[in-house]
Amino acid sequence: MSLTQDIKEHAHSLGFSLVGVTTPDPTPHVDVFEGWLSQGRHGEMGYLATPRSRTCRAHSELLLPGCRSVIALGVRYPSPQPEPAGEMGLRGRVAAYAWGEDYHLVFPERLKQLVLFIEAQVGHAVPHRWYTDSGPLLERELAQRAGLGWIGKNTCLIDPRRGSYFLLAEVLLGIELEPDTPFIADRCGSCTRCIAACPTQCILPDRTLDAGRCISYLTIELKGAIPPELRPRMGNWVFGCDACQEACPWNRFAVPEGEAAFAHRLVDPYPDLLEEMSLQPLDFNRKYRHSPFRRAKRRGYLRNVAVALGNSQDMRAVPALAEALLSDPEPLVRGHAAWALGQIGGPAARLALERAAGNENDPAVQAEIQDALDG
Repeated sequence: MSLTQDIKEHAHSLGFSLVGVTTPDPTPHVDVFEGWLSQGRHGEMGYLATPRSRTCRAHSELLLPGCRSVIALGVRYPSPQPEPAGEMGLRGRVAAYAWGEDYHLVFPERLKQLVLFIEAQVGHAVPHRWYTDSGPLLERELAQRAGLGWIGKNTCLIDPRRGSYFLLAEVLLGIELEPDTPFIADRCGSCTRCIAACPTQCILPDRTLDAGRCISYLTIELKGAIPPELRPRMGNWVFGCDACQEACPWNRFAVPEGEAAFAHRLVDPYPDLLEEMSLQPLDFNRKYRHSPFRRAKRRGYLRNVAVALGNSQDMRAVPALAEALLSDPEPLVRGHAAWALGQIGGPAARLALERAAGNENDPAVQAEIQDALDG
């Protein structure tokens, strides 16, 4: 058995469902990435447009001098389960990848063990670097070049047997391994179900996304106010979005089970929005310390919860939103609570807005209150 095959088998034993090898050659489709940046499709993710980021994404070998191989890896997380039958009430929705432990906490130890295995096989230290979507790499293109699948119209990597619910990682190595044949076939065909399913119509014709309209970006990466025109389209998504993947036929026929590490739920896939709206900073940190929710921070998460409550147009949400508008320490939360009260309407919501109008000092929140009163 070859070294490359030994490495693949060990990677599988560590829980990586997809494993492939490619070279660190210059990325052929970097012009698509550059065009995406030039159109401002990356939203406020300025780190993607730095000179270092752009250069390294075009030439991954620059991340590791002497790099000769790249191992592309994928871990499948469980498919999202259907919403509970019956009355959902005031509940949000969470993307399936975030139901379990944060993969940034899980992957590093596995990648370390994989490198230690490689070094034991070759008998010496091997120059290496690993990434879990934390470095300037075009991950999905490397995965496609390593034969793991094709990049679908919704920009997700799709494996024909397991679908697209994957988390990706890469190991750059200073030794030469046998590269795999790239996955050339495009099996999306004429299907446009993911495009039609997107609530904000953020999927573009060139297999890129307008990140500034994507619900995953809006609920996780965006740190400020969500554009008012997009808030109604977010429905009850409070962290991430699975709409385009749920619509994909390749997921419909894939095995739903995923890696055991992500099967254990740390969060409620359909959280009680009223309970979440009352989370204090210490409560949030304690409840979600091992969850991807940490990326949005409390203020971003409660901003999302407020939008979901506003979209519910349910009068039962008014007391919780009024309390947040009057007393939450974060202007971002107060502003979106004001918007939500305006969406629900009614005497109680208006009274809360009028009461807050005389006490609020933050200009952005004042503007949200006035817009809600004028709406």
